[in-house]
Amino acid sequence: MNSEQPTTAPDGLSWFKSSYSGGDGGNCVEVAAGSDTVRVRDSKDRAGGTLAFVPAAWSAFVGLAVK
Repeated sequence: MNSEQPTTAPDGLSWFKSSYSGGDGGNCVEVAAGSDTVRVRDSKDRAGGTLAFVPAAWSAFVGLAVK
């Protein structure tokens, strides 16, 4: 997965959107990795809330998703 430059939000997190998302406003997610959680949000509704995962769970998901 390639990632675009991060955007720093008011919450202090640096959010990354995959370059695979394209620029057409389709189905995109953004990811911000912290020391104890990985947060995921909808790039079209940034104020709509986030999901939080422990790093090991996120790593396992990404490992399966890219196969």
